[in-house]
Amino acid sequence: MYKTKEYKNLFGLAGFSDQLLENHFKLYKGYVANTNKLIELRKNTHPGSLEHAEITRRFGWEYNGMRLHELYFDSLSKTPIKASDNKNIYDKICNQFGSFETWRERFIATGMMRGIGWVVLYQDKQSGSLFNTWINEHDLGHLTGAQPLVIMDVFEHAFITDYGLNRKLYIEAFFNSIDWEIIENRFNTK
Repeated sequence: MYKTKEYKNLFGLAGFSDQLLENHFKLYKGYVANTNKLIELRKNTHPGSLEHAEITRRFGWEYNGMRLHELYFDSLSKTPIKASDNKNIYDKICNQFGSFETWRERFIATGMMRGIGWVVLYQDKQSGSLFNTWINEHDLGHLTGAQPLVIMDVFEHAFITDYGLNRKLYIEAFFNSIDWEIIENRFNTK
């Protein structure tokens, strides 16, 4: 069974009120609880049944909701390390996108698209290429076999408490809180 990770160390994070974080943590805990419930329910349903099929379909939503939130929260810090201090990922981004600023602008533009979901900087583990990707739902749009590096939640729950509908200010706060040492550790220098 999966256990909820604690992220209370993020209370006091610049640009994120404790109320927003507390609400977000509760939502994350629901994904963990529902992932565990679905695992148990699957054990008690016949594999050919309609119930088993629907539980199996729902599993990707809950599981990915759990993991995406963990990746998101894990990369935030009250004392973030700058991207330029992490040469491998910084150099890869600059080489592939022309500059770090160009990549950042494109990532932000993806996050500003209408709709709810996630923005993910993925690395293709086979080629090493980087891709900014929009994930509309937790279980749709992932790049198979790719490593998520930077994960930004752009569902309203991630920002509306503090920023209303001003997603751009939230994205700015998010970028100011990324610990690029964590991103560097996720990065495969292949």
